[in-house]
Amino acid sequence: MPKAAAPSPPLSPDGPASYEAALQELEALVGRIEAGQLPLEEMLAGYQRGAQLLQFCRSRLEAVQGQIQLLDEGALKPWTVE
Repeated sequence: MPKAAAPSPPLSPDGPASYEAALQELEALVGRIEAGQLPLEEMLAGYQRGAQLLQFCRSRLEAVQGQIQLLDEGALKPWTVE
């Protein structure tokens, strides 16, 4: 009888603490999916979690981009040497 694969840790249902944490979790998840280490049901759950993490990262990047745009529109002055 073939040896059963070690169970993979459950996916965290909580939101990530930061962009970096989300990116790290997403990279680890992609690695596990690509390595074929997940049973079909867990692969589907992993894909869904990956989509959530990707959306989280995109929203954080869009928020930062918006803040930079606000700064560029008037709060920042060009740097000049006096």
